[in-house]
Amino acid sequence: MEHSIKRRIGLFFLPLLGSWFYRIWFATIKIRSHEIEKRYAAEKTGKPLIGICWHYCILAIFAIYRDYPLTLMVSASKDGEYLARMVERLGFPVVRGSSNRQGAKAARELIRELRKGNNTGLVADGSQGPARIAQEGSLFMAAKSGAVVVPMLYSASRYYSFKTWDTLILPKLFSTINVYYGEPLILPEGTKAKELKKFRLMLEENLNTIYAKAWQLHNKNEH
Repeated sequence: MEHSIKRRIGLFFLPLLGSWFYRIWFATIKIRSHEIEKRYAAEKTGKPLIGICWHYCILAIFAIYRDYPLTLMVSASKDGEYLARMVERLGFPVVRGSSNRQGAKAARELIRELRKGNNTGLVADGSQGPARIAQEGSLFMAAKSGAVVVPMLYSASRYYSFKTWDTLILPKLFSTINVYYGEPLILPEGTKAKELKKFRLMLEENLNTIYAKAWQLHNKNEH
């Protein structure tokens, strides 16, 4: 009983404090968009969008898209509940799931959201990698919903780098984020699951092209 009370208190206060801290941190960071006309072109199709990036980008996504509606997938784990509530406090609807747990259910929910015309955001290399190797999940959802896949990545002028599988980065206070958009990817109507491989390779190449562009701004081939 005591543990349950502590968890309920934690589920209220930790996401609240986390969202405040996040807003204060990223309020100091300048965001510059490059080749955003590619995203605008995708929007002009009138179709819902699937914003897609590599996993290392996730910490700044809520700042980059703070004024842009996206439904996001958050881990279905018990600890993921804290993150889900913080993400909601930052203004983003969530569905719960991952590639390892309740992933099929979450995918169905995201497809329903896309069919309703709502945009979503996903990571191309999944929840556990390997890093910068695209998986087919977002393409499957695009094929089922008619959504347009819009690649996006960013580099940072100064950042903290974590020793994780994705080399996760956190832009430092008062740094600059340079956001690059890639060519929108529209799957033909009726695309079959067995045909997704070629689109997966196109998506991966697209992401790695803008990855190179973004980090060359800081005279780095990679972060």
